[in-house]
Amino acid sequence: MPQYKYRELKPTPEAEAIYRRWLASLNDEFTKHQSVDRRSDIVRDELYQMYLGKQHGGRMNAMLSSELATNVLAESFDPRNVTLEPEYYGDIDAEKYAIRKPLIWFWQMFDRSPLGLNHWLGFKFRCMLGHHIFRHMGKGVKIFHNVEFTYGYNLTIEDNCTIHKNVMLDDRGEIILREGSSVSDYANIYSHTHDINVQADVTNKPTLIGPRARITYHATVLAGANVGENAMLGAMGLATKPVPPGTVSVGIPAKVKRQKSS
Repeated sequence: MPQYKYRELKPTPEAEAIYRRWLASLNDEFTKHQSVDRRSDIVRDELYQMYLGKQHGGRMNAMLSSELATNVLAESFDPRNVTLEPEYYGDIDAEKYAIRKPLIWFWQMFDRSPLGLNHWLGFKFRCMLGHHIFRHMGKGVKIFHNVEFTYGYNLTIEDNCTIHKNVMLDDRGEIILREGSSVSDYANIYSHTHDINVQADVTNKPTLIGPRARITYHATVLAGANVGENAMLGAMGLATKPVPPGTVSVGIPAKVKRQKSS
């Protein structure tokens, strides 16, 4: 069978220069500023330009009923005016999450903007933010659009991992993606469980993937069901227990179907 390598693509030189200047400027700002308020101001101002095509000039006239929807949109660019699902969880480290929340909101709103489908820019934008959000962000990582995570501060992504679109990484306990691992479209990886009788009784379990493991399309890894080195969880598979290294597991619940060739 032929092997098709991933192609290297670039925008025009003029666009690439603008993109890189923007990303470098944002990275500098988020490195210099650790306060919630300053990061929120930066994100608000950037989203204002991305969505409305003009600079933020202060609050609009909220007395005009005909402009209320526009006011609602403008206020929602500010991370301080939105709530995100993880903020409601009782096991959150509120201080750690607070300084990351503006960047998480930026990530989500970027993906929902016209810029979010620009893969070249998106890969670099998400990795830039990931260095400020995650416990660890490796080199050569590709993250596609609409990838969601819970807290971010419990997420480790090592070198050369690929995370495709619409993936859920529930790092409520902890998730570690080892070097070279791949998570396909619509897959879910969890690190917490609920008691069957008392939903508020939550158990967090670290979940490790790889190195060089593959979680394929629409598959789900439950908390603590580690996927071993060079292992594969087949499409639609449900890992309820660890997947041994070098194996292919399929089904619901997933069971070892075959050994991979070395």
